Amino acid sequence: MKKTEEIKKTIADILELPQDIVLDLPKITMVGNLQLYVENHKGIVEYSSNRVRIFTKCGVLRVIGKNLLLKNIVLEEIVIVGEIREVEFDD
Repeated sequence: MKKTEEIKKTIADILELPQDIVLDLPKITMVGNLQLYVENHKGIVEYSSNRVRIFTKCGVLRVIGKNLLLKNIVLEEIVIVGEIREVEFDD
């Protein structure tokens, strides 16, 4: 971790601020295996009905499943619906 990120993390801990906001980390919320909500993304790398790859500060988030659909896309938020089978980060 870079020195500035370490300082931000320390400040977030002291002030009890959410680290995802202070460090610009992605926040991922999953509802069962039917919906995935990603905040703080940096763009879509790949999109098909069985794979979605999203660029984040932590690397590329890969979502594998069936009948995947981008239900909502805004500047920093994406909602993916379908039958989600795998979610992982690639470097």
